[in-house]
Amino acid sequence: MTKIDIISGFLGAGKTTLIKKLIEEAFQGEKLMIIENEFGEIGIDGGFLNNSGIEITEMNSGCICCSLVGDFGVALKEALDKYSPERIIIEPSGVGKLSDVIKAIENIKSEVDIKLNSFTAVVDAVKCKMYMDNFGEFFNNQIENANTIVLSRTQKISEEKLEVCVSQIREHNSFATIITTNWDEINGKQILSAMEREESLEKELLVEVKNNKSENHQHSEECCCNNHKNHTKEECECDNHEHHIDCNCNDHNHAHHTHDHECGCGHDHHSHDHHHADEVFTSWGMETPKKFSKVEINNILKTLSESSDYGIILRAKGIIPCSDGGWINFDLVPGEYEVREGIADYTGRLCVIGTNLNKNEIEELFDV
Repeated sequence: MTKIDIISGFLGAGKTTLIKKLIEEAFQGEKLMIIENEFGEIGIDGGFLNNSGIEITEMNSGCICCSLVGDFGVALKEALDKYSPERIIIEPSGVGKLSDVIKAIENIKSEVDIKLNSFTAVVDAVKCKMYMDNFGEFFNNQIENANTIVLSRTQKISEEKLEVCVSQIREHNSFATIITTNWDEINGKQILSAMEREESLEKELLVEVKNNKSENHQHSEECCCNNHKNHTKEECECDNHEHHIDCNCNDHNHAHHTHDHECGCGHDHHSHDHHHADEVFTSWGMETPKKFSKVEINNILKTLSESSDYGIILRAKGIIPCSDGGWINFDLVPGEYEVREGIADYTGRLCVIGTNLNKNEIEELFDV
């Protein structure tokens, strides 16, 4: 039986980085295959993974969750027949709905020998609130349907903001395992173990408490009303108290309590009630042999990050030859970008994803 692991995550959350970590530290010795589905015409992430020696199938003409559900089923069956992998990792588009990917797999489970092993959402802890507010239909769907939520970039925020992030996620998913530890501090086997756990620690403790119930155990630690008489939270008679155990914000009226947005892209965002990614998001992609200097690509990314002339840029990435020698990989998410040395690919590839993109202006900016 082939295990199926879905690793979802909004644009730029770190899905590919997590997959690389799992390949190097957790999946060694397994016959592994990756099915990638990128939104847009140009596949980038496959290039980052090609050197892993893993069989990779890319689907770039649309979303698994939208128009390719039928084709996805065919592709999965062909992969099983041709390669007989022990495990398949499915990396859906960042703007895909995890619920639809799960459904697509469930629809063919009776026809093939597979087990839906885990369904994970990678969440950027820095931008969680902003994406939750502005792209909730897609972003929240991934959180709500995951059995494990892996927070990325937790080392970039304070402990207080991390607690707020977890609290916000818990409002959408109260049962998933949430990994909050910086990825550099844990190995891939620990992450995989959390992904595959059927019971969370919370559930284990609840079972333990029920099995060891005693009349003298009053749970007074759950009350934060500063009146520590022995009573349960249900028995508390303090006014206007909702007993939010995990909240340290000193404002217990959460119906009106909001936190600052982490968006640094300089644009006003609005929620949209659409059903398909291609109704909300657009992409521009290009394959090119053109060489860029590090200075040039930094200037381009700075412009994309700061100017509103190109639309609302949510993600940009690329693998391109460098005029100074070697190759460059770059990544951009709202408010920040990174340029680093990379490994050569069959040609240079560029991709920009966002809303209301001005594709002509973007093409002129890259001068391709």
